[in-house]
Amino acid sequence: MSPKHVEDMYDAVIVGAGAAGLSAALGMLRSERMRQMRASGIEPNVLVISKLQPLRSHTGAAEGGIAASLGNIEKDDWHWHYYDTVKGGDWLVDQDAAKLLAQEAPATVIALEHAGVAFSRTEDGHIAQRRFGGHTKDFGKEPVRRAAYAADRIGHQILFSLWQQCVAEGVEFAEEWYVTDLVVSEDHDKVEGVVAFDTHKGETHAIHARNVLVATGGAGRLFHTTSNSWDLTGDGMALALSAGLQLEDGEFVQFHPTGLAHTGILLSEAARAEGGVLRNADGEAFMERYAPWHADLAARDVVSRSIMAEIDAGRGVADPKNPEGPKDCVWLDMTGIDADHMRKVLPQVVETIEKYANLDPAHDYVPVKPTAHYTMGGIPITTDGEVYRWTDGGRAIVEGLFAAGECSCVSVHGANRLGGNSLLDACLFGTRSGKALAQRVADDPVNDPTAEPSDETGIDKVRQAADERSAQIRDLLVQLPEDDEAAQDNPYRLLADLGSVMERAVAVRCDQRSIEQGLHTLNDELTPRAEALHAHSDSSAFNQEITAIWEVRHLIELGKAVLSASDARHESRGSLKRLDFPERDDEHFLAHSMTDVTGQVSWQSVHIVDMPPKAREY
Repeated sequence: MSPKHVEDMYDAVIVGAGAAGLSAALGMLRSERMRQMRASGIEPNVLVISKLQPLRSHTGAAEGGIAASLGNIEKDDWHWHYYDTVKGGDWLVDQDAAKLLAQEAPATVIALEHAGVAFSRTEDGHIAQRRFGGHTKDFGKEPVRRAAYAADRIGHQILFSLWQQCVAEGVEFAEEWYVTDLVVSEDHDKVEGVVAFDTHKGETHAIHARNVLVATGGAGRLFHTTSNSWDLTGDGMALALSAGLQLEDGEFVQFHPTGLAHTGILLSEAARAEGGVLRNADGEAFMERYAPWHADLAARDVVSRSIMAEIDAGRGVADPKNPEGPKDCVWLDMTGIDADHMRKVLPQVVETIEKYANLDPAHDYVPVKPTAHYTMGGIPITTDGEVYRWTDGGRAIVEGLFAAGECSCVSVHGANRLGGNSLLDACLFGTRSGKALAQRVADDPVNDPTAEPSDETGIDKVRQAADERSAQIRDLLVQLPEDDEAAQDNPYRLLADLGSVMERAVAVRCDQRSIEQGLHTLNDELTPRAEALHAHSDSSAFNQEITAIWEVRHLIELGKAVLSASDARHESRGSLKRLDFPERDDEHFLAHSMTDVTGQVSWQSVHIVDMPPKAREY
């Protein structure tokens, strides 16, 4: 699905069509201001650009649940959810944002139900809920059933329902268009549009917009072992860096404890919520030693580090598919779960294990290891989704630029995200961003017949950027001699090499030496290779290698920012474990890192409202 023609100017362009982008579109179009504008006869020019067909967005891979204190199974309270989120993020959470997240979570889940999400049900018809890591009652006392679920396919349900609602609203999509440039004014005060490449026709488009919302997802492909799909290449975050903006808390990357051995494929936390237990080579349920109160349902960073500690201590196991290989896994024991119940509530997990490990989880232990899963940091935004620059000790809003979902950072996750809070973040703050976007659109709609003609004089930066990108494409398509060294390389090989470098540098634990080695390799080896890449076909249409080249270039720039932020934080907090700075340091680092494309890091204080930092124990 592609637009029949590109408008001269759009009221709003949304980049990304996962849960955050689709929620933003619906939040905007169904807002009261938008209803009033349309009732007056003015229709908005809105375009949603996605590098995938929307139903292939990574939201569809989310398995376990979406967190909300509905209290359908047992007593719950949004204050407990708020506390768990702040604690889970190791007190790097902005508490004003986390409070909104917890307060508005029940209404968000109910709105999804009304949109058509087929949640699993209790016997009396309420939305079913299950336990999830780090979610507790009475401010940390014991686990609580807070994650609303749809078997283990909640993301699939949410994605399809939101997409169907957008189709019903007449949203125009540009599918399999890749955004190559985010264009802002010279002083970085205002967005001007984007440049997008139509992969079907091989054409570049200058797309002028008064408002742009970026919702491009995460960057799991920075790492060799990841639960993320191939498309999560950090595009939105890299576009922001290239546009002269910053990333917030880029050093915090979550490794999910239970990736299926050597595939990275996620085995949902729901498997442990339903009774699965992690065991080492001795058969010991070792999490009781590391987190005596919550064991296997401690926060994800705690469980991942515990797994690595067991492996480092020589108590790891080999993947049964390679019994003579490295003992770099532990067992996930699901044999205590009733087989029929397992297939009813964990069908995706069971199918994955059977298909990719050739094991029966009802009878066999399953090998797992931590897998790169979620980027807590991202493009800095307010609670209304407005992108800002941190400058001179304050927030400078970039007029008309918004972000939502995993590519953004409103800082509800801090240094470590709780399971169930990612879908909630995407849907809740996506909707809030859409409503804020609607206010701006309604104040100055493109199609207002009474508006004064806009001043079109001056340099058209969007057209200029599109022309430069078209020239670059022509250069990428130049066929090199077969004996040219650059002709022997390709973006897929480079992506694999980048993933290995990043894993050695900062996966689960790091120190100054590993970070510096990673930066050295990125700067001196991988960047020159990326700049020398050329496509191996001279056709611009349906040439996936063109976008792959851009993706790996994006990831390399993003990797440099992640390593620079990791190097600057001389403490261990949440998902960042510095072996050379093993303790949390609230005196010096209770602050968000703000990193630009040059690797310069400045610091923004955390918003503490009513929960002063204290020790984090599970």
